Amino acid sequence: MISDKITALLKNKQNTNLFIYGLGQGFNLITPLLVVPYIVSICGIENYGKISIGMAISFFIMVFIDYGSDIIGVKEVAVNRENPIALEKTFITTFTAKFILVISILIVTSIIFCFVPFFSSERNLFLLGLPILVGQFINPTWFLQGIENFKWITILTILSKLIYLFGIFVCIHQKSDYILINLWWGIGTVLSNSLAFIYVVRTHNFSFRKTQKRFVLLQLKENFSIFSSQLFVSLQMYAPIMLIGIFGNNLLAGHYKIIEQITVIFKTYIYLFFNFVYPRVCYLLDKNSKQAYRFWKTYNGLNFIFILLSMAGIYFFSTAAVSFFTKSDIEAISGLLRLATLIPLLISISIPLKQLMLGLNKQKLYVRMTTIMVVVNLAGMVLLLPKYQISGVLITLILTEATTILIYFYFLKKQIPFQIF
Repeated sequence: MISDKITALLKNKQNTNLFIYGLGQGFNLITPLLVVPYIVSICGIENYGKISIGMAISFFIMVFIDYGSDIIGVKEVAVNRENPIALEKTFITTFTAKFILVISILIVTSIIFCFVPFFSSERNLFLLGLPILVGQFINPTWFLQGIENFKWITILTILSKLIYLFGIFVCIHQKSDYILINLWWGIGTVLSNSLAFIYVVRTHNFSFRKTQKRFVLLQLKENFSIFSSQLFVSLQMYAPIMLIGIFGNNLLAGHYKIIEQITVIFKTYIYLFFNFVYPRVCYLLDKNSKQAYRFWKTYNGLNFIFILLSMAGIYFFSTAAVSFFTKSDIEAISGLLRLATLIPLLISISIPLKQLMLGLNKQKLYVRMTTIMVVVNLAGMVLLLPKYQISGVLITLILTEATTILIYFYFLKKQIPFQIF
């Protein structure tokens, strides 16, 4: 009987997808554990702070390239997965819009990096990070998520990280090589995403000759609101280290990044888990709401238990966790890490609620709420950072995330059966 249940679980497509997706994302999450101690030992914690600021800026700019495709695009593909004409229209329109955006962004950012004093002092570091943006333009992950092709998402994830690891361990040998680290991240994403892009186009016989200007312009117009909300979310994610670099120094940025590097493993996992669950939630809400809520509750409930246990482990073994990345200022950093464990725990609650907000077409409410909360969050950081430094940033993030959860719950409980919670 037990063997029959195990067989049934293995045959379940959703469980198979979860295993395949988890394999790739597991590799994605352990990559920092392999490279960060090496980077810090070779380049120093201050240069690691510079690298982290450059990476954060690139990740923030990515939002301009995605322009809401990671939310709206995924949903459109998920709902229309059985309609080849609609899929082609969504794919070619989205990539044409992204092409226009990436060209514009590369020109503007190159000028900023060369002539704005804060960036020009590390011009080479920032310019060599531009391939990250090119790789994000090519990235077809949003489409693969919509059709739930997690095998190819896993392939491109592992391939990009293998290229990155190769570049770091083969090419980074002295302190001044820190400017090449973000370049290798970009090379990995460009090569792997190009392979996946070609696979999608050939498999589905998509033709960009069918692109229509009016659809591209319409998408840029309609996606603006969700893009603006994602812009604020991205700003909330990457602003802390940028603000620490501006109001503090590169050493503090390096300390914060070590804390974040530990917690971001779980934060990234939560966002990746969102990417896995979100298309299915959208699809089921369109077909069978009762089944959608049951699916949402099961997967996100188990995920919360995993994050809770993980954060308890990090809290009690914070000193050991920090010492894995650096041998200096261990006690100070580990104390901050214990406070930071609250952030992934709260995110593991807010992200599932975000799934329902977007799945139930509450985009306008989500945009307004996100905008307000991010502005409050950034204002809190600017006020607290000069006096309380990293502690002020962490406290602000915790309070913002907790408030977001309460607001989500307030609006959702009016529309969703109470027992789901």
